[in-house]
Amino acid sequence: MQKQNKIIQLLGIPFTALLSIIFGLLLISFPIGIYVVFESDIGDDIHYDYPITHLDIFNQTDFYQSSIDVTLGDAFVILWMFYLVIFVIAILGPKQHFLKSISSLISMGKYDSKLNYMFAMTKWLSILILISAIINFIQESFGIVTVPPLGGNSLIQFFYISLAPLLEEFVFRIILIGIPLFALYSGRASIRYFVKCLWSPSSLNILDSKKAILLIIFVGISFGFAHIAFSDSWSEGKFAQATAGGIILGWVYLRYGIVASLLIHWATNYFIFAYAHFISQINYVPLEIAFTNPLMSSLEWIFLFSGILGICILILNKFYLKKSLI
Repeated sequence: MQKQNKIIQLLGIPFTALLSIIFGLLLISFPIGIYVVFESDIGDDIHYDYPITHLDIFNQTDFYQSSIDVTLGDAFVILWMFYLVIFVIAILGPKQHFLKSISSLISMGKYDSKLNYMFAMTKWLSILILISAIINFIQESFGIVTVPPLGGNSLIQFFYISLAPLLEEFVFRIILIGIPLFALYSGRASIRYFVKCLWSPSSLNILDSKKAILLIIFVGISFGFAHIAFSDSWSEGKFAQATAGGIILGWVYLRYGIVASLLIHWATNYFIFAYAHFISQINYVPLEIAFTNPLMSSLEWIFLFSGILGICILILNKFYLKKSLI
């Protein structure tokens, strides 16, 4: 046990350093997003005062081009504040704050991701990005290229990207995983308990997780298919990445709850594009060129190294746990 703690403690020093950097970058992305929406020109002739009722997502509804006085900027600020509240919740809970979680890994070589949402979120975000990079590398070696949807107005697209995690986590995690898990594993019927289990499915008494894992895989595949199923979707190369991401998000939701899975999804959307648009605006280059900027490359390497260390620590924990049971 002492040897296990020493090895994990040794890996934990660079790992927690990287997680701390990622945490700082995530935090900085909040003001960057405000700058992108309200101070930059990414929308060209469309600005933050654009009526939200004119968005295409409301086409063929009574809401479309109605007289409701809500602008794109108003809606973005509401979203921004919602994510900020979730971010603060992740820092402080559910049982201990983020700094205490990373300090215990450094000082004792022990950690429990369930004690803090932010620790779990940054760890699994790194692993998700690492796995996505591996999938992308393998696919490109076989000539499979992942092509994003055709671009529209950049400001509107950034708003959609920011909105997507909230909508998709509600549908693919809470509705398609949370409710079935409650039906499968709940031993009592209570509105309060139902809401608690949707917030964090680990509240359920899941002794045999086979059904839960199969459900997560099925929903993950559905999540991947949803990213390529429509005419304005990603190319087929996105399916494997989105499926892997959907499975990871489902697992994170099962283990840590909606706070962690939502923030991971938020980071893969808002966080990445906030930095990319910021670089694009200050350097006066197209968004595609911004993604090749050294800063974006540095961000990617930080996540990759963190993901590698995270997987190593997970494997070591599993190995020593099995060894202790022999």
